[in-house]
Amino acid sequence: MTDVVPVELGTRSYEVRIGPGLIGRAGAEIAPLLRRKRVAVVADETVAGLHLATLMEGLAAEGITAQVLRVPSGEATKSWPHLATVVEGLLEARVERKDMVLAFGGGVVGDLVGFAASILRRGVRFVQLPTTLLAQVDSSVGGKTGINTPQGKNLVGAFHQPSLVLADTGLLDSLPRRDLLAGYGEVVKYGLLGDAAFFDWLEGNAPRLATGDMAVRQRAVVRSVQMKAEIVARDETEEGDRALLNLGHTFCHALEKATGYGDRLLHGEGVAIGCALAFELSARMGLCAQEDPSRVRAHLKAMGMKVDLADIPGDLPGAEVLLDYMAQDKKVQDGKLRFILARGIGQAFVADDVPSEKVLGLLRDRLG
Repeated sequence: MTDVVPVELGTRSYEVRIGPGLIGRAGAEIAPLLRRKRVAVVADETVAGLHLATLMEGLAAEGITAQVLRVPSGEATKSWPHLATVVEGLLEARVERKDMVLAFGGGVVGDLVGFAASILRRGVRFVQLPTTLLAQVDSSVGGKTGINTPQGKNLVGAFHQPSLVLADTGLLDSLPRRDLLAGYGEVVKYGLLGDAAFFDWLEGNAPRLATGDMAVRQRAVVRSVQMKAEIVARDETEEGDRALLNLGHTFCHALEKATGYGDRLLHGEGVAIGCALAFELSARMGLCAQEDPSRVRAHLKAMGMKVDLADIPGDLPGAEVLLDYMAQDKKVQDGKLRFILARGIGQAFVADDVPSEKVLGLLRDRLG
């Protein structure tokens, strides 16, 4: 069964199609969008080894030819050198302005290829084929694209909406458990920021998501995408409500920078820790009951996820350094730290001027 979630953005509206088997049917799904039966595919090397043959068969079934460019797996691929490689590779493949580029992989590939598409010939169309839980519920939807720099995460990029998103939930079976759970960090975020009933449902059902229950996975992905699509439709370029999607991310991005954007801390793991810290900060500021951060931590622990700074392997810099990293975050406005805090489960809001001493106190306590 395929669920369809529309992203309503006027003339740039598109669909997110969610269900098993979509990669094998990619040719039929994409063909109506093509002006000629030719695409360029940029694929994560690991994903290519597992699933590229299925994608190519699906395209060939509709007479679509494809030029393939592979990029390395891992967060380090979201960089200037790999952006140049992708752009130059697409130019060498003679991708024209009216052609279509397919981003085949997780969030790293989606962000990188989407940004490359936004600047190639001043903008070419692209399709997101997200292969991880994190990418299916978050990064493939909404048009945020970009790369990391030495100064921080996602500081260079563009809003460039895809023409279509095909989220093949069957591919989640091939994900390592750690990557699946990292993606769950973004799923639980949606319940915490704006749907208490969804969080209640996750408490009772999410453990089955991790053990392969396809019905649970489908519902979790669909509800997450629905929530993101609704927020993006209201606020495409993050002038207001869309900032809520950054729950946990101010902490997360600082921790990713501190750990070198590598395997020590996956993005979704950082989001989960960041959500726990955001609720703890909210409780310390008297915004929500102490039971709320306790409930968040209990659920993440029940899922077998990282929940605290002590769960990150290796040494971390001090609280002052982490706070300085946060000051580089895109969510800083007029030099003031901007956090997404909560008045309770499902009741997140934007806090524009959080006292630095409150954040420092929390970090010092959690760093031990």
